[in-house]
Amino acid sequence: MPKAVKKSDRLSLRLGRDEKRRLERAAGYSGRSITDFVLESALQRAGDIMTTHETITLDPDDWNRLVEALVSPPPSPTASLLKARANHRLWTKGA
Repeated sequence: MPKAVKKSDRLSLRLGRDEKRRLERAAGYSGRSITDFVLESALQRAGDIMTTHETITLDPDDWNRLVEALVSPPPSPTASLLKARANHRLWTKGA
């Protein structure tokens, strides 16, 4: 049997009467409470947005370059890598 998740945080929102009725209708059609319907819908949308922003897609040439760099890295850092590291350190110090 799945372990119950303790729900202690709350989220409130204000919405118009027509918006609430629309959510209630949709929840009713899906056989869910309005709370479950809104939570499930919001979490699904949040997952879609997070996937869009947190996923890197590479074309085949870039993928092959990445794999080659991982399998056979250069013996020492290249000049461009050293410059990138220096720029990163400067940028993160100001953050």
